[in-house]
Amino acid sequence: MTDFATRLTNAERRQDWPNQRPKDAATIILLDRKGKEPRVLMGRRHPNMKFLPGVYVFPGGRLERFDKTMPVFGVVDPDSERRLMAGFQRPTVVRARGLAAAAIRELYEETGLLLGTKDLGAPEVPCDDWKAFAERGIFPNLEALTYVARAITPPRRPKRFDTRFFAADANAVCDEEPGKVGENAEFIDLRWLTFDETKALELPTVTRVVIEELAARIEAGFHNRLPVPSYAMRNGRFQRTLLD
Repeated sequence: MTDFATRLTNAERRQDWPNQRPKDAATIILLDRKGKEPRVLMGRRHPNMKFLPGVYVFPGGRLERFDKTMPVFGVVDPDSERRLMAGFQRPTVVRARGLAAAAIRELYEETGLLLGTKDLGAPEVPCDDWKAFAERGIFPNLEALTYVARAITPPRRPKRFDTRFFAADANAVCDEEPGKVGENAEFIDLRWLTFDETKALELPTVTRVVIEELAARIEAGFHNRLPVPSYAMRNGRFQRTLLD
């Protein structure tokens, strides 16, 4: 067991709720690498929320059925797509690409940032959740995303997610809708932070682990061929496996 897995195992948590199957979810890590040190975009969740109140996290949420039918530009790189599909009992390209689209939608819903391209005109969107992309003539750009980590919530937690973490360069954001962050929103604050600066924040343990995994990936060159770490609890202990 790696140190990361040990830290996840030792994190304090209750596990006495009725068990449930984890829901597919996607998270996006925006990276700004223009300066001397990379920075990541994080939002502080509203302190009145039932789930993870008041902590800093990356934008993300559950996969919705309509994410699979949203028109997009391009596809994720072949290594990312293969690794995404390796995590499914019944692998389909549609589901894998739906997760990437979900990450882009959640980024917009929680921050107002729209990641995509304006070169193709307005997409025909499947529902109102994607309406802003049609109004601004933006196709979500899956080519901007790289699959970098996976983490499954332990059994017998009040909410369980099978979360895939994607990274994207900040330059892939092509528009912004103001007003998505504030005292009455899911995120009350947004901050661009270096990896060292995140150490002073209150973060979920899994978020801190993913940040350190990402820092190591950048140090190693951020190549698509680098394996993707995956965390899941088995027999009461977290295990780290690598998706090659």
